[in-house]
Amino acid sequence: MSSKVVDLFKLWLLFSSWVFSVSATVSYDSKAILINGSRRILLSGSIHYPRSTPEMWPDLIAKAKEGGLDVIQTYVFWNGHEPSPGNYYFEDRYDLVRFVKLVQQAGLYVHLRIGPYICAEWNFGGFPVWLKFVPGIVFRTDNEPFKSAMQNFTEKIVSMMKAEMLFETQGGPIIMSQIENEFGPVEWEIGDPGKAYTKWAAQMAVRLDTGVPWVMCKQDDAPDPVINTCNGFYCENFTPNAKYKPKMWTENWTGWYTGFGGAVPTRPAEDIAFSVARFIQNGGSFVNYYMYHGGTNFGRTSGGPFIATSYDYDAPIDEYGQLREPKWGHLRDLHRAIKSCEPALVSADPTLTSLGSNQEAHVFSSKSGACAAFLANYETKYSVNVTFGSAQYELPRWSISILPDCKTAVFNTARVGAQSSVKQMVPVNAAFSWQSYDEERPSADDQNVTVHDGLWEQIFITRDASDYLWYMTDVNIDPSEEFLKSGQDPLLTIWSAGHALHVFINGQLSGTVYGGLEFPKLTFSDNVKLSPGINKISLLSVAVGLPNVGTHFETWNAGVLGPVTLNGLNEGTRNISNQKWSYKIGLKGEALNLYTVARSSSVEWAKGSILTKKQPLTWYKTTFDAPGGDEPLGLDMSSMGKGQVWINGRGIGRHWPGYIARGACGVCDYAGTYTDKKCQTNCGEPSQRWYHVPRSWLKPSGNSLVVFEEWGGDPNGIALAKRTTTSVCAADIFEGKPTMKKHGMLIQKVGTHPETWNVGVLGHVTLNGLIERSSLNHSLHASC
Repeated sequence: MSSKVVDLFKLWLLFSSWVFSVSATVSYDSKAILINGSRRILLSGSIHYPRSTPEMWPDLIAKAKEGGLDVIQTYVFWNGHEPSPGNYYFEDRYDLVRFVKLVQQAGLYVHLRIGPYICAEWNFGGFPVWLKFVPGIVFRTDNEPFKSAMQNFTEKIVSMMKAEMLFETQGGPIIMSQIENEFGPVEWEIGDPGKAYTKWAAQMAVRLDTGVPWVMCKQDDAPDPVINTCNGFYCENFTPNAKYKPKMWTENWTGWYTGFGGAVPTRPAEDIAFSVARFIQNGGSFVNYYMYHGGTNFGRTSGGPFIATSYDYDAPIDEYGQLREPKWGHLRDLHRAIKSCEPALVSADPTLTSLGSNQEAHVFSSKSGACAAFLANYETKYSVNVTFGSAQYELPRWSISILPDCKTAVFNTARVGAQSSVKQMVPVNAAFSWQSYDEERPSADDQNVTVHDGLWEQIFITRDASDYLWYMTDVNIDPSEEFLKSGQDPLLTIWSAGHALHVFINGQLSGTVYGGLEFPKLTFSDNVKLSPGINKISLLSVAVGLPNVGTHFETWNAGVLGPVTLNGLNEGTRNISNQKWSYKIGLKGEALNLYTVARSSSVEWAKGSILTKKQPLTWYKTTFDAPGGDEPLGLDMSSMGKGQVWINGRGIGRHWPGYIARGACGVCDYAGTYTDKKCQTNCGEPSQRWYHVPRSWLKPSGNSLVVFEEWGGDPNGIALAKRTTTSVCAADIFEGKPTMKKHGMLIQKVGTHPETWNVGVLGHVTLNGLIERSSLNHSLHASC
C-alpha cells in the first residue's frame, strides 16, 4: 500500500472517529442508561480528586478499572476552586480537567456531581466561606443571592467541561451530571421555598444543555427530565418517581467516615456484595460505591466538624492507594458475575419466585433467549438448600447466588474467594532531631488586634483563614475581695459554640475543653486563681472544621458566644460577656509561616537539652531524607495530643491522637442489616494514629516536617513508616464449607451448626504496636 493511500486511510479513520464522537448520545429509559442507544449495567466508584494527589490518580483509576468499574464518580469542590469571589483555582489536587481526562484515557466514564453543595464530610459542605457573608443570602432555598452564586459556579464548571470537549456527546467521558445533593430531607423541613428551589435548580441545570442526563440524589420530587436516585447502605426497595426513569444508586456506602473521638467503622465485603446483588436483582442498573477510594482530608479540608483527617471509609482501595483485600477482590468477582448477566438484565424485567420461607429467585428471561437468575437467602442465622429448575443450590445465610445462564452459580455474595492481606506499618525513621519554638501568647497591644464590646462569633472574624481565634479581656479584682482571704478561688464559666477551647489566666493554662462529633458545643467551668488588680483572661478558641450538613447551616456558629461569668466575688456573679474584648486571628507561627521551608528559620528554635516537650502551644520542626522504595508512607503521631502537621509546607491535616475512640467494638458478623454502629474498631485507642504522607510531596533529601502541638506532646515519639502488605493467602470461605489453603494445609470445619463457628482472628492483631488492628468477619474471613 502506498504512503499516500496509508495517509488517506488514516485521515478516514480520524474522520470516522470524529463523526462517532460528536454523534454519541446518552439517554435513559425505564431499564437503564443508554449510551449510543445501548442499555448498560453501569458499575461506578467514587474517587475524589482533592483527597489524593495527581501522582496517585492514574494508579487509583487503573485499580478501579481492574476492579470491574465502568464509571468514576466525583464531586466538584466549590471552595477549592473559588477560594474568593471570581478567583478560580484548578491546579495541583484541584486540576479537575486533568483528572477527568485521565479517567477518559483509562477507558472509563465519569459521573460529575457538580452540586455545588456536596456534603462529603468536607469543610462547609463544599461551599466557600465567603458565600456565608454575601448580603441577604440564605443557603439552599428560593433565595436570589444564593441561586445567583450557585448558578454562576455551575455554569463555570459546565462551560469548562464543554470547552475541553469532555461530555460524552462531544466525545468525552462524562455521561451524567448531578445538580444539588441530598436536598430532599431539607426540602421536607423548609416546605414551599424548598420545593420552588428544587424546581429552579433542575430547570437551571437542564438549560445548560450538556447533552447528558442530570440526576438528583435523595430527591423524590426531582422534576423531569432529571432522574431521582437513591443513597444508603441498601437501596433494593427504591423506585424512581416515574416509570420511564431507571433505578439508580448513587451512593452505596462501603463503610463510614471516622470522627475524632469515634471508633473506626468497617463494613464486611459480604454485606456490600449482598446489597449490590439485591439491588440488581430488583431491576437496578447503576450502582456507585461511596467511597471506592476515600483518601485523605489534607490541610483543613475536613468538615463536620470533628471529621478525622483520614477519609479511608473502609473503601476497596484504602487511604494510601493500596487494595483492601478481600473487599476489592470480592467486589471485582461480583462485577464479573453481574456483567456476564448484562444481556438478560437490560432486556427483561425480573420475575419473582418463592424458594422457601425466606428465600426467593429473581429471573431475567429475554426474548432472544438470554437468561439470568439471582437466588437469595435472607435468613441471618442458617444456610439453606433450595431447588431451582432441576437442580439444588446451597445458599449461605444472608447471601445471593448469581446464575448467568439460569443454571450455573458463578458467584455467591457470602463466599469470599478473593485473597486476604494484612497491612503493616514498618518504621523507617523514628529518630528525628527536633527543634521547638514556643507559640507566643498575644496581648491587646499587639498589631492586628481588633477591639469590640462584647463577644463575636468566630467565623465572622476569621473567615476560616485559621482554626484559631484569641479572645482577650481584663478582669479587675479589688483587694477587698473576700475570696483573696478565704482561698476559695472564683468559678469561671464559659459557654462556647465549640469546638475546642484553651483557657489562660495571666499567661498560664488553666484548662482545656472540647466538644465532639455528636455535640460540638462545650462549657468550661472551673475555679481560677486571680490576683488583686488587673488579670488577663485569654481564650484560644479552636475550630475543627465547619458544618457540612443541615438546614441553613450558614447560620450555625462557632467560638465563644457566652455568657462568660465569674462567680464567687463580693458582688456575687459578674457577667463579663459584654465588656471590652480584644480579638487576634490565628497564631503567630501561622502569621510567620513557620510551616514553610522559606520562613521556618525566621525565629530562633530551641534544641537539645532545652527542647520544649509536653507543653501546650508548641511548634516543632525537623528534616529528614525520603526513605527508599515506593511503598506509601504514614506518620505515627500517637505520642502527640492535638494540632496540625506540614510536610515541605503542605498541610498533611489536623492530628488529634489524644482524642480516644469511644464506641461498641467487638466481633463483626456480616449477616443482617448493617449500620455505621456495627463492626466498629479502635475503641479505647486514638481515632486516628497514622497520617498519610504522599510520596510525591517529598524530595530525596532535606524534607521539612513541622508540627504544631496544642495540648503538649512528645515529638520524640513521632515515627515515619512504610505501609506494606505482610502476607497474602488464597481463600474460599463461606458458611457451611469454609476452607483455606495455607502452606499446603487444608482447613475444613464440620459439625453441628458449623455456620455458628468462627474462623480467623476475632480480636486485635498487633506486632510491636505497628500492625493495623483488624476484626475479621464471623465465620467468613481468614488471614495469613
